[in-house]
Parts: sequence; structure tokens; C-alpha cells
Amino acid sequence: MTHDFDLITLGAGSGGVAASRRAAMLGAKVAIVEGNRVGGTCVLRGCVPKKLLMYAAQFADAFEQAPAYGWAVADARFEMARWAAAKAAETTRLEHIYQQMLAGSGVELIEGWATLEGPHGVRVGERHLTARHVLVATGSAPVRDSIAGIEACATSDDLLDLQALPASAAIIGGGYIATEFASMLARLGVRVTMFYRDTLPLRGFDAMLRTAAAAALVAAGVELHPCGTPRRVQHTDQGFVLVMDDERVREFPWVLNATGRRPNSQGLGLDVDAGGAVRVDARLQTSLPGVYAVGDVTNRHNLTPVAIAEGRAVSETLFGPEARTVDLRRVASAVFMLPPIGSVGPGEAEALAAGHDLRVFETDFRPMKSAFAGRADRTRIKLLVDAASDEVLALHMIGADAPEIVQSLAVALNAGATKADFDRTIAVHPTAAEEFVLLREPTRQPLAAEALRTTR
Repeated sequence: MTHDFDLITLGAGSGGVAASRRAAMLGAKVAIVEGNRVGGTCVLRGCVPKKLLMYAAQFADAFEQAPAYGWAVADARFEMARWAAAKAAETTRLEHIYQQMLAGSGVELIEGWATLEGPHGVRVGERHLTARHVLVATGSAPVRDSIAGIEACATSDDLLDLQALPASAAIIGGGYIATEFASMLARLGVRVTMFYRDTLPLRGFDAMLRTAAAAALVAAGVELHPCGTPRRVQHTDQGFVLVMDDERVREFPWVLNATGRRPNSQGLGLDVDAGGAVRVDARLQTSLPGVYAVGDVTNRHNLTPVAIAEGRAVSETLFGPEARTVDLRRVASAVFMLPPIGSVGPGEAEALAAGHDLRVFETDFRPMKSAFAGRADRTRIKLLVDAASDEVLALHMIGADAPEIVQSLAVALNAGATKADFDRTIAVHPTAAEEFVLLREPTRQPLAAEALRTTR
């Protein structure tokens, strides 16, 4: 049977674009379908603009520290409209780059919303297309029905397009998005109150990081309400009323809904789990033969580099010399709050649950830059080592430059580095990163069996 294309990709975000370009480089005839802008969440509404706002928020700390370093700083004022205009220009520039990369690779860009018509068919408007293979890379979108009335609240998409910041704001949620924007908005002059279900923010991260993140938010002036998600949200002429479980109410002019994201899998006719995530096997094939899925729509590791790696792996499996899979066991991640977090490998509780007896190395210190300026900022570092093999299982850090440092060290962990390898590495001084190779004595040596007994 003759097909119009070798591969049709649904979604022109980071994963879809990477997969399409790699397939085209391998000689495939490729089309990519997108009903919105090219670039996806990361480039247009997520990672890139979010980090640009983080850079803006960092200046608040820099201005506060500047006098200690001999600078006389005049009154500084943040203007959201100026930032938003510059952000819009930058994301438009990046979108054009993505469009040029697709065109330069010979990938045909088809504008519109696609639906699947069996294992080889795709319909875009009135156009019916066929392909040997179809890749679903449709990403995810903010959940808008987690709490009664929350659909009227802003999401992260809306926040990044604000022209002026509110005087005060509530943030509902305790994950990446909530924690990052709470720390940023607080530095940009917003009185922030966070409401989340768990006892600490950032569920899924190591307990040390979660505790330190909560402390950093409080130090920035954020009011925390753990175990305190509103029962419902009411929209009024003045803003929003949050009604708590005990019927107490809190009023805010603006509320950010950061209660999670949901895979864009509706209407595809694929097998999905209870949360709407498309089910895939080890080679990222869905329940429909010839149809694959990568990235957030599978809700496995919702990180842009993972989607890119998965997309390229699918294309190389289908059109390259040999099959490829993506190892998700040690994927480094970052939380771009202030101070930022970097993490790779399991948390302590997770490592113990997996049966590892551990040696735990930790340090907590005031970084030189902050100490000189008389600030109380802390950097915290944690290293988890398998007691039997001496292999470094994980490392976690919260503090300035943590994502950059952890990115580099993730290479060592993926190469199987041991604690002895860290110990014989000569430090670069004075740096925060040197602490990872100067940790000599374990602070604790928890045993997996002991952890198991305490949970029974």
C-alpha cells in the first residue's frame, strides 16, 4: 500500500519537532500537524518564558545584595508589561527558528487539528492523509476542573501574559509550577499565599529538598497553607473567594490554578489510563499498531529533554539501522524556584524502598556570596551512596546554580561513578560544587530493612 508519508507527527512541540527532523534526516518523508503555534508548551508557555521570569525575579535579590559589594543602587521598579513584551518578542523569534528548522529538514508543516483514522490515517480538517507510522506528541494542558469553580482562575499560561501584577495572589497547588511562580512573584512584589494538599511542597522529591524549599518560600515572604486546599472557588466582582473545608473564606484579587496538567489525549481513540495518559510499551508504541506516543501525553517523565530523547528514539527505531529505547532511571530534573533545585536519582525514602542500604552524606552552609552580604540564604546538598557497592545512587541540591551543577554530575551518575571516584576528584575552590567531592563522613547510614519495619 502506498502512503502519503512515512511519518505523520501530531504536535509541533519539542518532542514532535525533534522526532520529525530526525526521521527526515534518516530519509523519511515526514509531515507534522499543529493547530496552534510551533514550539509547544516549553518554548511558548513553559520552560523558556518561565525561566525568563525567574531571571527577572533574581534581580530583586541582586539589588538587595548590591550595597554590600560597593554598589549604590537607585530605586528599582519592575514593570510586568515591559517584561511581557520582551518575552513575546523572544518566543516569536524562537517559533520562527523552529519553523525554519522544520523547513530546512524537509518536514512539511500542516496547520490544523488532527484526528486519527485508524492505524495509518490522519484527518486534518477536510484533508485525509495516510502514513506508514503516526507519532502522537500532543503534550498536556492545565487541569481546569480539579476544584469546583477553579475554571475561572488563571493558569501558568495566563500568568506569563499578564500586563500588570496583582498586589496579592493565591496559588493553589504545591508542585513545580506553584513553587516556582510563588518564589518569583514574591520577589516581584506580590504578596503570595500558597494552598496545597500535602504537608510540604514538591511531592516526589527528596524530603531534604522539600523541607528546604518550604523554608525558602517562607523566607521570601510566602504564606504557606499545607494540607489546606480550598473546597471551592467563587468568582466575584472583586476577584476570588476561596472556601476552605471548615467553611472559612479567604479573598484574593487573583488566583493561580497550579493543580496539575492533563495529557492531551482526548478524541484520539487510543488506550489511556485513568488520568488520560496514553499507554505505551518499551518502544513507545501505543495500543494501535503503527502509532507511537512520546512526551507529556504519556505522563511518564514530563520533561522537555525526555520528550526530545523519546521522539528521536522512535524515529531511529523506525527509520535508522537499529532500535533504540530511552533509559528513564536517572533523569536529572530542576525546579527553577529561587533558590533553584537540581536533582538526579531517587530520594532517600525511594532508595530505601528499593532495597538499598545507604550511606547518606549531607551538608548545609551559607554560600559565600550571601554570607558576605549578610543574608541568611542556605545551600543544602545530599549524596546517596549504596553501602554495598559504593555506587552513588543520587544527588540533590538546593542553592544557587544547582541545576547547572547537577546537570554535569548527572553524567557521572549515569556512568556508574562510585563515592571513591568523587573522593579522589580534586575540588575547584572556591565553589559550591566542590562540596560534592569534599563530603567525607556519612551523616547517617539507614538500612532498607529498618525503613521497611517503620512503614509496617
